[in-house]
Amino acid sequence: MAIPLLGEQAIERTRHAGRAAAATLAHVAERLAAGVSTADIDAWVREDTARRGGHPSQLGFHGFPAAVCTSRNDVVCHGVPRAEERLRPGDIVNVDVTTRLDGFHGDTSATFCIGEVSAEARHVVEVARRCREAGVAVVRHGVRLGDVGAAIEEVARAGGCSVVREYGGHGIGKAMHGPPLVMHVGPRGQGVKLKAGMAITVEPMVNLGRPEVKLLADGWTVVTADGSLSAQFEHTVVVTRDGCEVMTGCAGRAALAPAASGLSA
Repeated sequence: MAIPLLGEQAIERTRHAGRAAAATLAHVAERLAAGVSTADIDAWVREDTARRGGHPSQLGFHGFPAAVCTSRNDVVCHGVPRAEERLRPGDIVNVDVTTRLDGFHGDTSATFCIGEVSAEARHVVEVARRCREAGVAVVRHGVRLGDVGAAIEEVARAGGCSVVREYGGHGIGKAMHGPPLVMHVGPRGQGVKLKAGMAITVEPMVNLGRPEVKLLADGWTVVTADGSLSAQFEHTVVVTRDGCEVMTGCAGRAALAPAASGLSA
């Protein structure tokens, strides 16, 4: 399947969707605290997305039962919100928001610390954030996806962490998920060559322990195989001639509250 190249109008619509998703994520982040249920997060995402004129892209996608993914502690991705799952002091939780607005999608996530967390938890969150930033910094016209993945992998390895290989980023625009598959590992010089106008997500999933994962019986929730902590940060970006434009740049900037600090998304 061909990878779409977005024109100016499509880029503008993707920009609006990305900003809406980022604003919803920031809205949720301000309310995170011990005692909040992941079902509360789902409700807040539904309410805020609607208030901005959008629709939660994840709701019903391939049967997904919620409007947001909430991935806590050893959950790598696709955590399903539940009324009985409540945040506790010392938790880390990734909140993954995707908004469809005016026919285009914006996708972003950040991992937040609930109260005081262990040094190990803070470390994996910070490494995951730096991994995303390293990947975004490489994106530009003419670069191969293997170069993006290698940059991410090097930062993770330097921090004593690992990058999940079974899941990656994706193309985005009119479709929430499309080509190319964005792997967050190398090698350099291989993979799809990026072109100006391509829209992709950069969203490395970083484990404190080994990279292997397993799928739980609900068919959605992915956890670390060794039970170690996992963290993730995500941006939607559009490739340009000299770099990329981050469509979701404000994600997490309002989240620096004592109860829930999202390390600078």
